[in-house]
Amino acid sequence: MPEKNPIPERLKEARSKAGISQRSLGILVGFDPASASSRMNHYEKGRHVPDIDTLRRMAAELNVPLNYFFCDDQTTAELALLISRMTEEERNTLIEALKCSSGIKHADKK
Repeated sequence: MPEKNPIPERLKEARSKAGISQRSLGILVGFDPASASSRMNHYEKGRHVPDIDTLRRMAAELNVPLNYFFCDDQTTAELALLISRMTEEERNTLIEALKCSSGIKHADKK
């Protein structure tokens, strides 16, 4: 049995949280206004899968990282959102903390 595609669920969730209609998001990412709502509906229902460039534009408009759309579960999706909003310094600190807590040593610390 094929695994469920997470894109439709993540797309609908991000769009709803942003308070944007399907039509508005479609227009914002460059779709023709006459077909914008229909195309977005097809993506959210899983009938079609947007190409990577379209996903990038959607991510930018919805203020989510591209990898958010590929998260298989809510916890991972939430982590992706939180991490994307961190500064580079905060991300590096988090990486080091996670390495320490999991017993992974930094490559130059032999």
